[in-house]
Amino acid sequence: MASRSSRAAGARVLAFLTVSVLLSPTLSQTCPQLDSIVTSAVQTALRQEIALAAGLLRIFFHDCFPNGCDASVYLKGSGTEQNMGPNRTLQPRALQLIEDIRAKVHAACGPTVSCADISTLATRAAVVFSGGPTYAVPRGVLDSLVPAPQNAVNGLPAPSTSSVSTLARAFSNKGLRDLADLVALSGAHTVGRAACGFFSDRAANGDAFGNRLAANCSRNPNLLQNLDVVTPDLFDNGYYRALVASQGVFTSDMALIRDASTAPIVRQFANSKDVFFTQFAKSMAKLATSPRPGGNVGEIRRSCFSRNARSAIETDVDVARDEGFSASA
Repeated sequence: MASRSSRAAGARVLAFLTVSVLLSPTLSQTCPQLDSIVTSAVQTALRQEIALAAGLLRIFFHDCFPNGCDASVYLKGSGTEQNMGPNRTLQPRALQLIEDIRAKVHAACGPTVSCADISTLATRAAVVFSGGPTYAVPRGVLDSLVPAPQNAVNGLPAPSTSSVSTLARAFSNKGLRDLADLVALSGAHTVGRAACGFFSDRAANGDAFGNRLAANCSRNPNLLQNLDVVTPDLFDNGYYRALVASQGVFTSDMALIRDASTAPIVRQFANSKDVFFTQFAKSMAKLATSPRPGGNVGEIRRSCFSRNARSAIETDVDVARDEGFSASA
């Protein structure tokens, strides 16, 4: 029989090994009330401030796109992703909401659920509360030990991107190779808002709507512009109807309707909310399981904003060893 010290040493080694991505049966046993806690907290928050839905969606995308959905974007401090250009305007209230939900989940279940899982579940709850579809999500994803590198964060598509081929290449590099993924995930803008600096290039398109946006920002530089000018607070296909009417706010939005490869998909989504919802659900499920370079290595953070102390990491590994991991969905 192995000694207590050798078992402890083995546990420490396991902390830095790759483990399976999904362990939903384990979570259903260790925290059966997880979904209800997350959903209730998100609904309560969105009833007070619907803009949190867009905040959660943007954070989720900015977390998943660089290195997979590992909650690395939540880390605070020097050299973290929140200090990198594309993430400096992430919504602080939405970031805090995830930490608040983590505290509730851990109070009810102990430290058995990661910030990565909570972020994924909360984003889905926000989509559904805003009128959008539900979709499958992984569980048992561990929180990253380090931030994503600067070059990975800089790979986030910019709203000033005018080339669909550039956008498609960025998505393809993350396993989202179908153009429908690009168009459907852009549909998250149906509940978004943006400051003038994010679309200051839009007037260069030379159309009436772009000129109107520029005029509005000239009058009020602090304007927050709805990205869906049809139904800004409802998760539906109004964003695509606006694109068909040449009323996309970002240059990257207008690229989708002006490119022959994506325009038919935009029109299809504009004509049918159900078709959009079906594709959005598929694309979000794919994004939620986008690959992590080192596999599912990490910890269950005691605060979404900081790494655990070493003793907490060893406790996580002991729990994993005792309960086992499952690759079922």
